[in-house]
Amino acid sequence: MPRMDEFTKEQKKDLKVLIDFVKVHCAARHTGQTDLALPADLMRTHQRQLMLCPDCQALLNYALLKRRKCPLTPKPSCKHCRIHCYSYKYRAKIREIMAFSGRRMILRGRLDYLWHYFF
Repeated sequence: MPRMDEFTKEQKKDLKVLIDFVKVHCAARHTGQTDLALPADLMRTHQRQLMLCPDCQALLNYALLKRRKCPLTPKPSCKHCRIHCYSYKYRAKIREIMAFSGRRMILRGRLDYLWHYFF
C-alpha cells in the first residue's frame, strides 16, 4: 500500500470519498468483514474502524495505488477521464460501487455527493 505522506491534498480528498463509497457498499452487500489498516493520514478522517471484506480491501488497495500514479492534475472524475488507469474488471466494480453507494448516500442526506454523482 502506498504511503499517505506521498499523496497530495487533492488525492487525499478523492481517496476519502472513495473509502466512504466502498464502506457503504461493502456493509450493505458483503459479509466477512475484517478491520483494514489505513495509512495514518486517512485514519484521522475516519473516526470509526474501517471494516471491509477481502474483495473490497483488494479493490481499495488497487485504487490507492492507481490514484497515486494518476498523472492528471486536477484529476477529472473517472467517467470523464481520457486515461482509464483501472483495468476493465476493477473499472466495472468501481462503477457498480459508485452507483449503489452514491444513491444511498444521497438518500441519507449527503447532498454534497449529488454533485459528484452527476458530474
